[in-house]
Amino acid sequence: MKKPYLIAIDGPAGSGKGTVAKLLSKKLNLNYLDSGAIYRLIALSAMEKKVDLDDEKDLVYLIRQVNINFIDGQSFLNNVDVSQKIRHEVVGVNASIIAKHLKLRKEILTFQRKFFQGNGLVAEGRDMTTVVFPNADLKIYLDASVKERAKRRYKQLITKGKDVSIHSLTEDITARDRLDRERIHSPLSIASDAFVLNSDGLSIDQTVYKILKLITK
Repeated sequence: MKKPYLIAIDGPAGSGKGTVAKLLSKKLNLNYLDSGAIYRLIALSAMEKKVDLDDEKDLVYLIRQVNINFIDGQSFLNNVDVSQKIRHEVVGVNASIIAKHLKLRKEILTFQRKFFQGNGLVAEGRDMTTVVFPNADLKIYLDASVKERAKRRYKQLITKGKDVSIHSLTEDITARDRLDRERIHSPLSIASDAFVLNSDGLSIDQTVYKILKLITK
């Protein structure tokens, strides 16, 4: 594998992009970028400051004021660890809402690309292969059915003691898919040169193995 090496992973919410990308980055000794966390952090900040999610101007102003950092896999907003907060379902939905704003996306783009340094990068998000890193060495579109994604999320939340309904999770995921696919700017789509990998029925390790096999090819 040449260095620096760039792997970009797209896919819908709950397809396992984050977990797979983290494991790949560790196995290959590459940097890791959780693009979705950036939008979640901005969404959380907007919620806390009562900023209208449809007001692009105020959101752009907000991102210029907040301090975002990733340290040892944890997400910090203005020096406060909010790694758990940004994983709440409502934050995820609101992150998809603010992602429709073009000026906001442009503000974030430069920040995202700075992660590609050193040995390289594993970047995951919903426009990594099409907009942020269109020249990536390997592009993966990691997919999974809505039913499978809802089931995974349900198990994840139940183990944390959360009282959730798999029906409501299915509705939330379907709604987020619609927002991501129908937004005007950088909608969720499959790059023409991306490998489509459906993870239904696959464990995390099996999914990672399939991607490693693609790298060797």
